[in-house]
This record gives sequence, structure tokens and C-alpha cells, in this order.
Amino acid sequence: MKQFDTAVRAQRVVLPDGQRPATIGIRDGRITEVATSEEAAARLVGAAEFLIDIDADFETDFGAGAGAGAGAVVLPGLVDTHVHVNEPGRTEWEGFDSATRAAAAGGITTLLDMPLNSVPPTTTVAALDAKRSAAQGRVHVDVGFWGGAVPGNIEDLGPLAEAGVFGFKCFLLPSGVPEFGHLDDAGLRAAMTRLAALDGVLLVHAEDEELLRAAAAPAGRSFARFVAGRPGSAEVTAVSRVVAAAADTGARAHIVHVAEADVIDVLVEAREGGVRITGETCPHYLTFAAEDVPDASPQFKCCPPIRDRANRDRLWAAVAGGQLDAVVSDHSPCTPELKRFDTGDLDQAWGGIASVQVSLPAVWTMARARGHSLTDVAQWMATGPAALAGLTRKGSIAVGYDADLCVFDPDGSTPVRATELLHRNPVSAYDGMTLSGAVRRVYLRGQYVDGHTPIGQLLRKGSP
Repeated sequence: MKQFDTAVRAQRVVLPDGQRPATIGIRDGRITEVATSEEAAARLVGAAEFLIDIDADFETDFGAGAGAGAGAVVLPGLVDTHVHVNEPGRTEWEGFDSATRAAAAGGITTLLDMPLNSVPPTTTVAALDAKRSAAQGRVHVDVGFWGGAVPGNIEDLGPLAEAGVFGFKCFLLPSGVPEFGHLDDAGLRAAMTRLAALDGVLLVHAEDEELLRAAAAPAGRSFARFVAGRPGSAEVTAVSRVVAAAADTGARAHIVHVAEADVIDVLVEAREGGVRITGETCPHYLTFAAEDVPDASPQFKCCPPIRDRANRDRLWAAVAGGQLDAVVSDHSPCTPELKRFDTGDLDQAWGGIASVQVSLPAVWTMARARGHSLTDVAQWMATGPAALAGLTRKGSIAVGYDADLCVFDPDGSTPVRATELLHRNPVSAYDGMTLSGAVRRVYLRGQYVDGHTPIGQLLRKGSP
């Protein structure tokens, strides 16, 4: 019997300490050896039942010119900890089959599903069971679940944690769906107190409701007026409230989808003071600028909103400097009708950007132009998100980790046509763009993800 099921060999592999030639030994879906010397690589290949030679396969499958002479790069499979699948209950918006096929096509091998906008939301163990039942046997990548913290479910947080959710999501203002209520200050602190005892993390949509009310004015078709109605000060104020609650309770908090760069200073100061708080941003905040968004374009509506170029530059500096811990999609789709393309009315349109399939090329397009490497991108989109969620076997190409691999052509291109994307509805802010780089192939625990056979597993926090 051979020592390894499979050996994966490539000249360009992104390892935790940088990019180099490597051969990866896989047994029972796990990485059991990473050889970086020629001698060790030859021994590993000889001990494997099956060899995947990425460079040879790349030339054969995609053509000698496909990589502009550079060849493919093997990245750790990406980890997207912010995805709204919406099944059950709003499966016409998105479902597990379509969302995970799109994720795999985008190089994502693990995603965590948000507790809304499904019906019921994941705020009880019974609702979690319903969600797992809907996903069972239908996922093309590995899927875990966040629970929800809403008014009245404080006694459900412990049982949900025991049932394997990775943490809890809350809102500090109306969520947009009636079945997922938001927490006031007392509710925020009660949830944090309970989660501190559980050593759990609270994910927070942080915008201050009072400041939004004060700024509110009809936006109609004007994107500039829509952005003005959700000022950055509302994010800063809300994050400051979360910091105060985390400091008082000792709980761990995470700010989702940071759009306002002024938030960074609040997070940095809090961490320097010992508060356990982290933050993420999203590809659309790193790609688009409010000045460039046409009016009556609801495909760009999200909350918090896309802000101006100067703000985008500061977000990039925070990602590059490690002040933000992850870049994740916040894939939040809906039906075309709910986007109100008929009127272009931004007040009435559902807020959310569907991007799970294009996150990697979108980030790489901007990152490469700014002088960043694929090693950086892997940290932001694989290693960082995995660490935030406590996914101890995901996000790196290293011994003991799942053999989740993304074969990426950095010099290829991804033309985006919304009608050809694999998520359920043909709506995308990236429609018509040509992004840099192309995902060529994805392996989950060493097995090729073909987009037809669902081979993903449902994950539980703390399970091996």
C-alpha cells in the first residue's frame, strides 16, 4: 500500500511562509506532507498512488498560452465566512446547490452561512436542524453555520453553541427581514455576557439607527443621495458601542462588512487596549467607488454602502497592514424583481451584492495593481477567515490541514456575465467587467470538485 493517496506537484504553491515549488502529499483527505526540496518531492511522488502534476495539466487542459507563460498557482482553498444562502424559506433568492456550485467555481472550498434570510432564521436548534436538513447532500463545498442573536433568544445561544454553530450574528438596527430582530444596547450586552461565558464570538452589523434616521432622505434613483443617507459616522458610532460592550463583558466581537475606513482607528485603539475585536471588509468595497456608480443601478446597493475612492484607498491600506482581518464576500442575493430594476429606485431595492463566484478575481484585480502578491490574497481570503471562525483545518497548505486547493491562473482573465454566473439569479454588480485571473480547478479534501456531484460536508464547530 502506498504511503499517500495523491501527490499534487506544482512550481508555484502558496505556503504559509510564501510561494515556492512544492509537492503536497495527501492521505484520507488531509495534507500529510509538504515537500519543498527536489529530493523530498521525488520521494513523495514515488510513495503516492496518484500524481496530479499541476503544471503539466495546466498546459494540457488550458493551452500553452493560457497562463501567459507563468503557469498556475496552487492556493489554499478560500474560506468565505459571510454568505447568505437563504434556504429554506427564500430558496428563490439562493439555495445550497446554486450557492456552493458558484463558490467552488470561484475557488472557495469552505463557506459559513449567515442565520438570515432563511425562514426560519437560525436562532434555535430546531431552525438549525431545518437548515442542515435542507443542505444535506446538496453542497459542493464544505458548509458551516452561524447562529443568530435576536431579541428573546438568549436561552437558545448555549444550545446552539453545543449544536455546533461557529458563533452568532446580530444587528444593531432593523435587519431588513421581520423575522430577524435587532438588539438594543441592553440586548447587545446580554448576548455578549452569555457569549463571554461560552467563549463564543458575536458578529455585528454595526450601523447606528439614530444617526441613520437623522440622515434619512429619499434617495430615489440617486446613488449619491443613497450613500449620504447612510453616513460613515453611523458605522463609527455603532462600532464604538460594540467596543464598549466587549470591554465591559470580556466577550469577543467581530465587525462584519466594514465599509467606512474611520472604523479602523476604533478597532486598532480597542485592540491595543485589550478588547477582543476583529473586522472584515468585502470585495465590493475594495473594487468600486461611489463616484463611479451610475444612478438607478440597484445592483450596487448594499448596506453599509460603497463609499468614495479615498475611503477605498484607506480600506486597502488597512487590509494590507493587517488592521482588518479578512476579506469575505457578503454574498447577499435576491430575485431581480426585488432589486427594482424596473424603476431604479434605491429606496425600494433590496440591498445586497452577489459575488461569491467572482470574489477572488475581483480582489486579485485590485491587489495586483497595488503591488500585492497571491500570498497576501491567500492570507486575506483563506487563512484569515479560517482563523476568525476557528476552522483549524482550513485556510492553509500545511500538514494536518484538509487538502483543499484552488488552482488559479493569475494571468488569465474572468469575463463576468451575470447570466452565466452559477448563483441562482442573474444579478451582479460585476456584470460586464473583465477581472484579472481565473480559477481553473478546485479540490476539496483532495477530490476534484466537478460542479455536478455534491461532495461537500456540513461542518460543526469543534468537530474533527
